[in-house]
Amino acid sequence: MRAVVHDEFGPPQEVLELRDISKPSIKDDEVLIRVRAAAANWADWSNTMGQPYVVRPLYGLRRPRSGVRGTDVAGTVEAVGERVDQLQAGDDVLGWGTGAFAEYVAGKAGNFVPKPTSISFEQAAAVPMAGLVALQAVRDIGKVQTGHKVLINGASGGIGTMTVQIAKAFGAEVTGVCSTPNVDMVGSIGADHVIDYTVEDYTESGLRYDLILDIADNHSLAANRRALTPNGTLIPNSGEGGRWFGSIGRIIKARIVSPFVSHKLRPFLSMPKREDLLALTELIDAGEVTPVIDTAYELGETPQAVGHVGTRHAQGKVVITI
Repeated sequence: MRAVVHDEFGPPQEVLELRDISKPSIKDDEVLIRVRAAAANWADWSNTMGQPYVVRPLYGLRRPRSGVRGTDVAGTVEAVGERVDQLQAGDDVLGWGTGAFAEYVAGKAGNFVPKPTSISFEQAAAVPMAGLVALQAVRDIGKVQTGHKVLINGASGGIGTMTVQIAKAFGAEVTGVCSTPNVDMVGSIGADHVIDYTVEDYTESGLRYDLILDIADNHSLAANRRALTPNGTLIPNSGEGGRWFGSIGRIIKARIVSPFVSHKLRPFLSMPKREDLLALTELIDAGEVTPVIDTAYELGETPQAVGHVGTRHAQGKVVITI
């Protein structure tokens, strides 16, 4: 099968190559997916680069342990293991696996759920990582309820566009923060208010929010706290940072400060759960969430796709069609 592989760390357009490799085999509790589309995430860019250096032991000190990147996937079940009963060959699914930048990917059957018929494979591939982060941030960490005021800093990206729509589905009054070219799009997906950060600084406006999800990482913790209600929640979840520590330093600082202030500072790592994927597909079926696609690349253009994600200027998700 064809797959995009890298043997060393470095810029995506220098180290990622399209090659022929063996099709993955499956275990009794796994399924083999014929990939129709995959999504490129910030993690794919950082892992291709081998950054931040502090977590190199997890994915290889000198060279990558896994040469095929990609986790978010949508496709058709090709084969199922002997102990799999919730899926069968021919089912269209979305979910997560290892090595999704390929024609086939294998994974636990519990990692996949039926694809809503109302969206394309490209849109379906955009759901897992961004959707899970957004859902868990809004529902589990922010505990958003009807009438809450929610601000998303970085509302035009993959996670941001999902969060805007999910927060609206939970009854929040949503403010999206983005750059000038993205203002209309963020408003079109349901944001009640859109702030162009090149014109206005939300931390200086005097308005207060029950929840701030800071994806853009262009304000300090102290500045964000100025924009919170007295008992508000700040989720400083940004993938950006330096080569050595990435966003880890900011996360550690938030955890240290949190016990000493009235605000709840809650960085978190999203945990992939099948029941949450099902909850996302229910929101999609109900018409409350529609994945936003920036660009769809072909498999051979995966280096450009991953590089595009690395610029952090994508409007919605960057996907790869196969």
